[in-house]
Amino acid sequence: RASRGPAKGASVITASGWGWRYAGRPDWAVRGVDFTIEDGERVLLLGASGAGKSTVLAALTGVLGSADEGTEEGRLLIDGKHPTRVRGRVGLVMQDPESQVVLAKVGDDVAFGCENMGLPRQEIWPRVHRALDAVGLRVPMDQPTGALSGGQKQRLAIAAALAMQGSTADSAGPGILCLDEPTANLDPAGIVEVRDAIGRVVADRTTTLLVVEHRVDVWADLVDRIIVLGSEGLLADGPVAQVLAERTAELLAAGVWVPGVPHSLSPRPVRPSGQPLLWTEDLTTGYQASQPVGRNLTVTIPEGLSTVITGPNGAGKSTLALTLAGLLRPLAGRVRTATGLQPEPRQRGRRSSRTLDPADPHTWTSRHLLTRIGTVFQQPEHQFVERRVREELAVGLRALDWPQPRIDRRVSELLEILHLTGLATANPFTLSGGEQRRLSVGTVLATSPALIVLDEPTFGQDRNTWTDLVQLVLQILAEGRTIISVTHDPAYLEVLAENRPMIRSG
Repeated sequence: RASRGPAKGASVITASGWGWRYAGRPDWAVRGVDFTIEDGERVLLLGASGAGKSTVLAALTGVLGSADEGTEEGRLLIDGKHPTRVRGRVGLVMQDPESQVVLAKVGDDVAFGCENMGLPRQEIWPRVHRALDAVGLRVPMDQPTGALSGGQKQRLAIAAALAMQGSTADSAGPGILCLDEPTANLDPAGIVEVRDAIGRVVADRTTTLLVVEHRVDVWADLVDRIIVLGSEGLLADGPVAQVLAERTAELLAAGVWVPGVPHSLSPRPVRPSGQPLLWTEDLTTGYQASQPVGRNLTVTIPEGLSTVITGPNGAGKSTLALTLAGLLRPLAGRVRTATGLQPEPRQRGRRSSRTLDPADPHTWTSRHLLTRIGTVFQQPEHQFVERRVREELAVGLRALDWPQPRIDRRVSELLEILHLTGLATANPFTLSGGEQRRLSVGTVLATSPALIVLDEPTFGQDRNTWTDLVQLVLQILAEGRTIISVTHDPAYLEVLAENRPMIRSG
């Protein structure tokens, strides 16, 4: 059973000149970090996308790996010991919740950590029920985890971490709770539920809390302190109100979303709705006929406008987006496209024996889709196929038989726009969550499709990269192309929700 750790006031976490460099990368992911976090403190860890916030949390959990996977310098200690020697003291919810799903059923997955802690069975299941209720994941205990939406999986991962937190003196949990972008994919109601649930867990000061989140306003009232990572150690460290008031200019320059400081972008000018580019007819979506997700959906996508699909977690927004993009076949009804988006009937594509219906994107080949409908998935790593960032951006261009000099120019242009030039030779799977999101957007932008589908495009972005990404979307729209986005991001909605279909649960 995990030890509760030192008494109140004792030092739990200390960093002294600590840094980490991933194997094969010339630059340090994070370096020169110095701080002390006392038992029971609540800390918000901030910094630009790629500043090393997730790396710090992974190090505290002891999961960064051995010397074969990277180089460590300085010291990062928990209770005076290296984190690899005190596994079980730290509970972690990772940036990608899907990577933490272990078992096939919701209840079993939440119970897994408690079982590993050796808790009695009669204590485990009440914890599981309380944790699921706390985060608002109200699904059957035997619900398949594979059937959950991205936002629901995020709630599941948080529930699993909460279930392990000790509620009584003789059933201690890890004692240190690390959350990496815990509300990034949640609907507004879910953000409130999760934040309040975390607040209840840390209320008695027996749990030390570290949260990585770009949206400061969500956590500012709950945490005691802000630590901001810069390019060379800490940019700021101190009480919340003091840091926000005294270091505003520096925080904004570093991409921090400072509460009360609005973004700099204006909504697109109001314009008349264009002709339908794509629409549905009595559409039913889902992966299995026995379990439809969306029923009798009527959605119209106007040409040249930004359509933003909203709705609660689990309502089927991502499923609808994949269906509109021609990647998931309807269970019933159909998707139709306007003549200007359709391939020529004679353009069958290479090695394709399928019957082409030019108006139905589900009968198109991948080559047809490449320049017509591009899709950025909710999990960016699902679409990576190359070992280097530069090569990843060139995949679609090579498929279109572009000459190499033209490919090189286009890729260099995208690297600059997406702030990935310094990572051109890095493996896509070693990037931070925010960097992976920008790369996934870039792979689709490379081929300039007429219609682009973006699922949670601003996930993991700091204020600066968010601004650049949204400006890029605005530029695409100015070129006359069409955008479909799935998002809960209120700032994105403010700028880009020209057409806003709402998908409701059930």
